[in-house]
Amino acid sequence: MAKLKPILLVEDNPNDIELTLAALEAGQLANEIVICRDGAEALDFIYRRGPHEGRQVQDPAVILLDLKLPKVDGLEVLAKVKGDPQTRAIPVVMLTSSREETDVVRSYDLGVNAFVVKPVGFNEFFAAIQELGVFWAVLNEPPPHRGGWPSNA
Repeated sequence: MAKLKPILLVEDNPNDIELTLAALEAGQLANEIVICRDGAEALDFIYRRGPHEGRQVQDPAVILLDLKLPKVDGLEVLAKVKGDPQTRAIPVVMLTSSREETDVVRSYDLGVNAFVVKPVGFNEFFAAIQELGVFWAVLNEPPPHRGGWPSNA
């Protein structure tokens, strides 16, 4: 049986990290959850650089990406991932509190797979994260690997 792909959570708010982890755990996902607290760290993980240099060559099942991040913002991470033939097939879900039309439009222009505004209420946020995790890590059928890095589905 192939090893499950990790879920990459790119979030700088400790409360949102804690709540997202609890929701994903409640969804009984067996995927490893990797947390990056800024965009630079996320790019290092995705491209196996720096502290992530020795990690297994395996793309995340999905990247849950906050928009407003330190060092490198979410739109820059999105542009890099979707602009690279080696990584563009990785599903990216923008998970943000921004409702600004320009953020939504720019995200879709850059190739985001989904744009989800974080619900304000605890129960709504919890349910939304559970559904996202199950959909992208379990139900979504990614494209077959074609060239580039080896795939470990």
